[in-house]
Amino acid sequence: MRPPEYWINYLNLKPHPEGGFYRETYRAAEEIAAHGLPDRFDNARNFATAIHFLLRAEDKSRIHRIKSDELWHFHAGDTLKLYVLTPHGLITHRLGTNLEQGDQPQVTIPANHWFGAMVMEYGHYTLSSCTVAPGFDFKDFELGDRNKLNEEFPSQVEIIRRLT
Repeated sequence: MRPPEYWINYLNLKPHPEGGFYRETYRAAEEIAAHGLPDRFDNARNFATAIHFLLRAEDKSRIHRIKSDELWHFHAGDTLKLYVLTPHGLITHRLGTNLEQGDQPQVTIPANHWFGAMVMEYGHYTLSSCTVAPGFDFKDFELGDRNKLNEEFPSQVEIIRRLT
């Protein structure tokens, strides 16, 4: 297995505000006008966007949410655990190729859901891609506040602590 630095260097990945490393690889040239989008969007958005995203074992994708659906695609490395906070409890997805262990090579995070991610405890890194539709805009990105999340999801204090 190649070390994470290989991917960071050759894919020209940069630090991401939520943690890990990324680079935008696609932004649709066409846009959806604001009047054609749900009210949560304040102006036009590209049809879709995509990034490469790498988390090392010592990194975490801090709890955040965006206004669009986000599809995660596994490429290399070890299983990534994605933790989604919902009013009905915690949903844990395993992004990877160990299908007999419950991994899936693609995972969808619905719009406006708080979520974060960590490489499995035994892992080294995960290289994935994320596709967002309507396309990602940093105006749609919100990092979670630990105190507010603890109030909203009191049964998930431990995972909130680990991912904020």
